Amino acid sequence: MSIHPRTTLLLAAVILSLAACSKTPESPSDPAAAPSRTAAPVTDAQSSKSLDLYRTLLKDKAWDTASPVGQEIVMKYPGTAAAAEVQKTLPDTIAQAASSATQRRLQRLWSYQSSTESGGAQNTASIYSSDSAGGDRVRLILRRHSAWGQSAYLFGSGKGFECKATCILASRFDDQSQKIKAYLPPTGEPALFISDDKALIAKLRGTARLSIDVTEKGKAPRTLAFEVGGFDPDKFPPLAKK
Repeated sequence: MSIHPRTTLLLAAVILSLAACSKTPESPSDPAAAPSRTAAPVTDAQSSKSLDLYRTLLKDKAWDTASPVGQEIVMKYPGTAAAAEVQKTLPDTIAQAASSATQRRLQRLWSYQSSTESGGAQNTASIYSSDSAGGDRVRLILRRHSAWGQSAYLFGSGKGFECKATCILASRFDDQSQKIKAYLPPTGEPALFISDDKALIAKLRGTARLSIDVTEKGKAPRTLAFEVGGFDPDKFPPLAKK
């Protein structure tokens, strides 16, 4: 998440302030080397600046930055009003930061492309299965082609999949079991096409994990698992109508 410019300036000011206040006295005669009656006010000023930054980060929903700033306030200024205020929201801030990091990881699992294929415009969205049976992962590919229409299919690197004219695949959208009808492409690629591609794509939007049971030619049955929670429909748009 991008941080507002005012937040960046405030963060820089806090860092410079802390650095200036942490300088080591140059000699024993330096008045700063002796206990100072202003130590508490200085600490209050520093914690106040950090607290202002923390509040701004929360307002901007910059959880990834707010979390470490909040934790530093609690550890560095225990017993202060700033620490007491931060402790009220810090657990939720840490949870939000973790959730944000997880969502970014899931989004990076997807690959989106817009290109020309066989003379037609094409948009694709694809993701590899998270299991790695012998390093042979399978891709789930969503495709929109100006001549071939929309399709969704599994694509492997081996000899293809076991399936007669049509076959029924046991699948799970999170914990919800569902039968998926599939068929082999007549052109012989190592792919397995989903008959109801429209329904599959629609269900991805509310699904975190998709599991599909398949059997590849010459191999034992296996369950393909796809962490689809980061799917972004806006990056897989319909093709422009002519």
